[in-house]
Amino acid sequence: MIQNKKIIASILFVLISFVCSAQMPPPPQPPPGPVGLPIDSGILLLLVAGVLYGIFKMYSIRKKTL
Repeated sequence: MIQNKKIIASILFVLISFVCSAQMPPPPQPPPGPVGLPIDSGILLLLVAGVLYGIFKMYSIRKKTL
């Protein structure tokens, strides 16, 4: 009786593995999106804003200490 259960369980395991491997492959991935925006035009503005902010902070710190 136990031998029959082991054989049936083995057969079911093999059949289930066949069913799982027979699934449809995933659909192909869509092509990648457009390339990101260039940063060369905005980097100069960001650099100027950073320099101006640094000058402002230096000026305000010096004004507090005097």
